[in-house]
Amino acid sequence: MDIRPALTTFSEDEIAFRDAVRSFAEGEIKPLRLHMDEKAQMDPSLLPKLFEMGLMGIETPESLGGSNTSFTMACIAVEEISRVDGSVGVLVDVQNTLVTNALLKHCTEAQKQKFLPKMAREWVASYCLSESSSGSDAFALKLKAEDKGDTFVLNGHKLWITNAFEANLFLVFANLNPEQGYKGITAFVVERGMPGFTVGKKEDKLGIRASSTCELIFENCVVPKENVIGQIGKGYKIAIETLNEGRIGIGAQMIGIAAGAYEATLEYIKGREQFGKSLSTFQGVQFQLAEMRIDLEAARLLVYNAARLKDEGKDFVEEAAIAKYYSSKAAERITSLAIDLFGGNGFTKEYPVEKFWRDAKVGQIYEGTSNMQLQTIAKLELGK
Repeated sequence: MDIRPALTTFSEDEIAFRDAVRSFAEGEIKPLRLHMDEKAQMDPSLLPKLFEMGLMGIETPESLGGSNTSFTMACIAVEEISRVDGSVGVLVDVQNTLVTNALLKHCTEAQKQKFLPKMAREWVASYCLSESSSGSDAFALKLKAEDKGDTFVLNGHKLWITNAFEANLFLVFANLNPEQGYKGITAFVVERGMPGFTVGKKEDKLGIRASSTCELIFENCVVPKENVIGQIGKGYKIAIETLNEGRIGIGAQMIGIAAGAYEATLEYIKGREQFGKSLSTFQGVQFQLAEMRIDLEAARLLVYNAARLKDEGKDFVEEAAIAKYYSSKAAERITSLAIDLFGGNGFTKEYPVEKFWRDAKVGQIYEGTSNMQLQTIAKLELGK
């Protein structure tokens, strides 16, 4: 059996990029973290700074206003931002690993010229697949598209849509021929302000609270034909392909959250004294810290192995599922243990670890639940 080794080293360019993003996250995001979490809203002052840093079009060609780097670079950015705040991390993740990725692969040249420069410089994007009856069963979606000649008309709802409050561009999946099942699904770009399109209520969530998660309402929403992405009836292929890639990005978010919790815990136990000794001198504490470090390192290796395979054009679907499954489980374990080691302080909002724990939970839910990752892994293994 071909067991691919994990690639653990970063190039000089990747290290410089990582350090720049870390400095940005510490300086610009960290001071706003608590306020954004309490208000359940992204601070609008952050968005222009994310664009200025080149973090919203990481793989987009320079000719279209982007940074023209790699998928691995996108994962580095998501990890480093999530190390400070998972809410901002997922905003950057959806922008890059889902929407930009899909448009780079499936847009015509004219569509790329129209949409990608705006996404690299000013437009937040949103990926719109889930509905009330369409979660893990993604292709049970009921949003209906009708061909009206020069336009399509969309009717229905989407739920749990990340970035919806801030977004100007929405990559929307709707069914043009429901009688054909998933083979009727088609992808559209819907722009904010199009007739019949409304962003609805924002969900009040346990974690990643500053990340907007909203309902979308389509009431005779008119979409021009030139906003169809890819082929009519082939939207399901775009969705599957993009989610496979996006799962690596969520893995990067999870290791960032876990790293933030681990580093906070390491600093805390060195300075906290009990029974006249530093907590770091107790063997039981040392062992728990070691377990956290092992979990974090294993998750990071899995995530970047999958990212490297993707960049190299190799098959990565199973590796992506493994990375997302393990990293989301590891993040929950690490953040929970961080609260334990902080003791009563960890249960208060004065310290950051309770937020890391709340933010970690969603990793086992969105972009494919843990059970769906297990199903993918099992099917691929049984098919060998």
